[in-house]
This record gives sequence, structure tokens and C-alpha cells, in this order.
Amino acid sequence: MTAYHDTLTRRKLLQTGACGVGISAGFLTVGIQPALAAKMPQSAVSYQDKPKGGKRCSTCSLFVAPHSCVSVAGTISPNGYCVLWKAR
Repeated sequence: MTAYHDTLTRRKLLQTGACGVGISAGFLTVGIQPALAAKMPQSAVSYQDKPKGGKRCSTCSLFVAPHSCVSVAGTISPNGYCVLWKAR
């Protein structure tokens, strides 16, 4: 039996690399990136409209005044809390 060996030439390597770059750029321009930025529902992050200890939305780095969040959908109370809370 003879084994088939495909030789990797410099030309093939450059063509494959250029193809990979083109495909990656295509995904970014088509809109794959905005899909990653979708907000999560309040129920998925255990949102509550009262603080938990000293943790409240108004002191979270994800909170957008007056009533919004970078990561959570819907109206967000400055006094609320969810499991995504991160100190500013």
C-alpha cells in the first residue's frame, strides 16, 4: 500500500491564510458580533428591584443611568440587584 502525502507549499499556506482572514472579516461584517451583545432577560440573572446587602445596581459597573443596564434587558431600578453585579 502506498500512503498519500500532500505536500504543503508556501503558496498553499498563503492561500489558506488569506481565505481564513477573509472568512473572519465576513463574519464580523455580517453581524455575528452584535448577536453576542444581546441583553439577558431579568429572570435569567435573578434580577430583583431591591438591593442585596450593599450591592445595588446604581453601584454596579454595568448600570446605565437612569434605568438601564448593559447586560440585562428591561427597566432597571437603581436600587435593584442581580447576579451579574460588579463593583465600579
